[in-house]
Amino acid sequence: MKYLLGTLTVLLLAAAATGFFCFRMSVDPALHAAARKGDSMEWLCADFHLSKEQFAAVKQLHDSYAPSCEEHCRVIQQATKARQALVSAASGDAAALAAAESRLVELRTSCETALTRHVRQVAAEMSPADGERYLALVLPRITNFDHLAAPDLSLNRAR
Repeated sequence: MKYLLGTLTVLLLAAAATGFFCFRMSVDPALHAAARKGDSMEWLCADFHLSKEQFAAVKQLHDSYAPSCEEHCRVIQQATKARQALVSAASGDAAALAAAESRLVELRTSCETALTRHVRQVAAEMSPADGERYLALVLPRITNFDHLAAPDLSLNRAR
């Protein structure tokens, strides 16, 4: 009993040192550098082990899809504002509100379908294992997408 506190302290320090050592040995410096910068393309390259050719292809896909994505978000935001105006209006036109809601659902579905197609094209540029991992990470986020701005792979936003 005399050495219990000292023994527990030594064990605790040894466990903490071992944990820290294991963490540092498993860290990918390029991945953490990209995360610190908030650069989603650099993170994508590091985390999914893209070659220069794969990265160029993914960047080209991203650059060509971005204007369409931004347009989808813009139109969805306008439709959301129009629906909200109908909800706020005293007239309570049920038919107009139903049409606005239907239009919003249609726009969101179109956007999410196009985004899913884009994500699958990006995954096709990766190795099969990394492509599957990318799809597993990104596809569930599309279902909960808020359409407030074009999506990114921001590591700072929890979804």
